[in-house]
Amino acid sequence: MSNFLLLPIIIPFFFAMLLLFGQKNIAYQRITTLLGLVISIICAIGLVSNVYMDGPQTVTLGNWPAPFGITMMGDMVASVLMLTTLVISLFIVWYGFGSIGKEREQFFYYPGIMFIITGVNGAFTTGDIFNLFVFFEVLLMASYLLIVLGGEKAQLRESIKYILVNVISSALFVVAVAYLYSVVGTLSMADISLKIAEINQPGIITVIAVLFLLVFGMKAAIFPLYFWLPSAYSAPPIPVLALFGALLTKVGVYAITRTYTLFFTHDLSYTHELLLILAVVTIIAGCIGALAHFDVKQIIIYNIIIAVGVILFGVAQMNEVALQGAFVYLIHDMIIKAALFMLIGIVIYVTGTSNLRKMGGLIQTYPTLGWFFLIAGFGLVGVPPLSGFVGKLLIIQGGFIAGNTWSTLVVLASSIIVLLSVMRIFIYAFWGEQGQLSTDVQKRKYNRMFIPTMLLVILSIFYGIGAEWLNPFMSDAAKILMDPSIYTDAVMKGGE
Repeated sequence: MSNFLLLPIIIPFFFAMLLLFGQKNIAYQRITTLLGLVISIICAIGLVSNVYMDGPQTVTLGNWPAPFGITMMGDMVASVLMLTTLVISLFIVWYGFGSIGKEREQFFYYPGIMFIITGVNGAFTTGDIFNLFVFFEVLLMASYLLIVLGGEKAQLRESIKYILVNVISSALFVVAVAYLYSVVGTLSMADISLKIAEINQPGIITVIAVLFLLVFGMKAAIFPLYFWLPSAYSAPPIPVLALFGALLTKVGVYAITRTYTLFFTHDLSYTHELLLILAVVTIIAGCIGALAHFDVKQIIIYNIIIAVGVILFGVAQMNEVALQGAFVYLIHDMIIKAALFMLIGIVIYVTGTSNLRKMGGLIQTYPTLGWFFLIAGFGLVGVPPLSGFVGKLLIIQGGFIAGNTWSTLVVLASSIIVLLSVMRIFIYAFWGEQGQLSTDVQKRKYNRMFIPTMLLVILSIFYGIGAEWLNPFMSDAAKILMDPSIYTDAVMKGGE
């Protein structure tokens, strides 16, 4: 039953179409979006259980035999990522009811979100490298809409930079795909893996591998290609920022992970060593940024960059322990970043500022908000038994197994910087004398923002505590990343 495989892509796309009509009817927009997300989540849960029971699911479109047809491939990596994407999107949409503003809701905000989900889920499941480019473009076009939605001066200024960077990286993507096709003569990712194994990765393939790292690195915001991210992400409203922070860079991370474990695996001493160095420098650059800023948005945005480095460090080790850690940490980071952006959105709402120096004493008026922020912050750092702990522990273990002692210690030390950055927000905003407070805080609007945020933080706690229960799914994902033949067999046999 691979019918579930396409539904988490088709349903958001179908509902995005429905949402293009009735723009001014906010109730219709909200209910339709929630309905689409709930149905998609049910289908994604069905897909995860199918993959768990029967192994990877494939659909080759147009009844062409693999590798000639375009294959959609749902293994444990893709299906868990799709489910996480949909669940997070549901919470962000719910949170946005209280905070995005009616003007934006009436101007293609909801179709934009559904088109982004279509692109993200499509990128996770495609088994065709050119189709990966197509799905990237789908999510980018929707993100161009959301980043300018509302038309504030900062948004328009930053959107130009954001679009320019993505246009350049998309052009490079096409060039990289063309180079790869000229060498191996196929676009099916499973077939590319087999063809490169046959020719044993000559130098040209290593060059193409570095080119792909450049392309996906721009989208994932690795050093030195992250320059566009802090200012571009701080411009849109909080629900859009939460969506971007949780999902968009992770698609770039996923693309690096998939290509560097599936087919660029024959010259590890060069490609994965380069990935390891870039990952470590990315972590250091993110740490510097997180400590340098007094703007709450910027501190959490730089924490996105740190997390990207940590996940890719795990991927660069190329052993099962580190790959499982990278995958566990990737899912954790998607959940916790969404929760943290939603939390700081509430902090900005009740204080009327994003400047830490103007805040203070919020724990007296909003104690629950304070404690939930502290839990989410500890989750981000990886304090046991919260969600960041298991993933980071496995990544560090994998680093020591691979013999990369010094770089692993850098990853370990980065946790202290992350802790410092989160505690600084907590101490400045919630402790001390009463700082600036917004005069027009409405209890109803506050609750509308706080309830979904609280539930998402609780979900992240369960993700940490339930690590043992989730372990079969995560080790299944790690096995597929570690052994490309599972992927190639599923596609080649599934398409016959």
